[in-house]
Amino acid sequence: MFRNFYIVLFLFLSIKSLAQEPVTWSTAVKDNGSGNFTLITKAEVSENWRLYALNLPEGGALPTEFNFVDESIFESFSKVNEPNPTTKFDPIFQMEQSYFTNEVFFYQDVKIKDSFTGDVIEQELVYQVCDDRVCLFRDLNLEFNLTSSGFLDIKSFDYSNVSSDLIIDFKNKDLILNSVDTKSQNPLTNRLNILLLGLIGGFLALLTPCVFPMIPLTVSFFSSKKKNGKLYSFTYGAFIILIYISLSIPFYFLESINPEILNQISTSPILNFLFFIIFIVFALSLFGLFDFTLPSSWTTSTDSKSNIYTGLFSTFFMALTLVLVSFSCTGPILGTLLVGSISNEGGAIDLTYGMLGFGIALSIPFTLLAFFPNVISKLPKSGSWTNSIKVVLGFIELALAFKFLSNVDLIQEWGILKREVFIIIWAVIFILCGLYLVKQSNKRINSHFLSGFIFIISGVIISTGISNNSSVKLSMLSGLLPPEFYSIYDSENDCPLGLDCYKDFDEGLKISKEMNKPMLIDFTGWACANCRRVEENTWSDPEIFNYLNNDVVLISLYVDDRSLLEDKNIITLRDQYGNSKILESIGQKWSAFQTLNFNINSQPYYVLVSPDLEILNTPIQYVDTEAYRSWITSGLRNYTLK
Repeated sequence: MFRNFYIVLFLFLSIKSLAQEPVTWSTAVKDNGSGNFTLITKAEVSENWRLYALNLPEGGALPTEFNFVDESIFESFSKVNEPNPTTKFDPIFQMEQSYFTNEVFFYQDVKIKDSFTGDVIEQELVYQVCDDRVCLFRDLNLEFNLTSSGFLDIKSFDYSNVSSDLIIDFKNKDLILNSVDTKSQNPLTNRLNILLLGLIGGFLALLTPCVFPMIPLTVSFFSSKKKNGKLYSFTYGAFIILIYISLSIPFYFLESINPEILNQISTSPILNFLFFIIFIVFALSLFGLFDFTLPSSWTTSTDSKSNIYTGLFSTFFMALTLVLVSFSCTGPILGTLLVGSISNEGGAIDLTYGMLGFGIALSIPFTLLAFFPNVISKLPKSGSWTNSIKVVLGFIELALAFKFLSNVDLIQEWGILKREVFIIIWAVIFILCGLYLVKQSNKRINSHFLSGFIFIISGVIISTGISNNSSVKLSMLSGLLPPEFYSIYDSENDCPLGLDCYKDFDEGLKISKEMNKPMLIDFTGWACANCRRVEENTWSDPEIFNYLNNDVVLISLYVDDRSLLEDKNIITLRDQYGNSKILESIGQKWSAFQTLNFNINSQPYYVLVSPDLEILNTPIQYVDTEAYRSWITSGLRNYTLK
């Protein structure tokens, strides 16, 4: 019941937010005399939205662009001047992007010819605005009244009550009102995943030679204290957890100073390169070239205090001693957890969840075995196998190091670690790790040999990703590998994932009727970040890819396509107030098509439609893989039941 309530509430808020334009525009003119004017354009950007700057690198967001309708009325005009934008690395576009928030003014100086007798200068504005969920592409006609003082508001074209051949008689239009728009993942789900990663890291740390030999010694110590031994072992485990959680506290202070500092850290090319160096050092340490050790005075001091104090104080210092003594093995794992947490969107709270998981895993055997001391005798003896685990962790650290170097390569556009080069490096690392374990098996079929065999097979499987074959996706590694477009191969077509797609609705509808397959209408954009996210991370899911490749006719309509329509295909719309809007480009046509038929103009936006134009289920926007799979499965099921 409550779940349904929250869904309804969320949908209401989503529709309400999309009903309001995130940017309002107004214009003003400053008369400088002798036919010289300064044209002033003011943009007021709603909270949490970003208006992109005038000059951006190719492959990123769509830059804001101003063009005069008739340049012949000017003797001269300057470039549009903008204030200094905010520039940050965008992990979705994989490059730095410049944008404005709140209020921004654009200025342009013009000199009008004496022959011009009009009062209004017209300008066409094209821009993109995004929040964390969707991107909107807009085009607007600006008017500068040379005789008016103050700012004049620019009204957007009203698409309601417009008659046009673009309006299609879709059936089940009531489903459009319930369009689902959600973030890719619930924050709680993200944090539970990080908690799980922390648990895995903690259990791995338990098996290292710095920690495992201490388990029977510590448990035996508590077992010898018959009166309060179990209480002390419980508090010992609790103190271990609290100590590791406390390591995340400084990051809350950093966030209080600058809420975006952790994101800036994780996306900085300099710091990503520093992480690469750190992980290489971690790997060399785990390989045994040297050890990370904290000053011996720290360990000596905490150990002596555990002997001086009694009760809970003594237990606390014993826990602190364990944390310090084991640092040579746990340090690299904690470093990995730290970097992984701050690279996530949740900030310091994610690091707390990670440290919580690590502390719980590390404390479990020390606490539980005090209650069941007989189990100690059944534990394997520490020996060379613990060192083997340490070396395997070193290979994992080495692989992760190249992930951070790949980030730098993408940011700086070096073109060194293309997707296939990265895959080869990872495949070699996995195979070398496997060969090491096989060598440690001394030619016997044991756990070392079997583990090594698994690593070698994994390396071979990873190596298949270098093939220019659309069927080889390595979906399990999609968040770790460079994006598919960052490849040594030239793309054979510009459809996502090499799928067959149509970029015209009428053409796609014709094919849909011929093949008797439903259409998946994909409202997208070349500069739509979340569209690329869905294509690379969701459409690449094997089950979803199979549906797209075999069961639907994919129609991708790019609302930011600047290609001009043929003169005979140019469309003029008129709203109820008499305002006209001329659709001259392909993108303008599909943007209007989306607005007129679905009463929404944000991307990505997906609609499943039968060949006879029946909407099969509720359209969706940006959802995670599981939700998308459920959506497309239900839509296809509805089609087969017709």
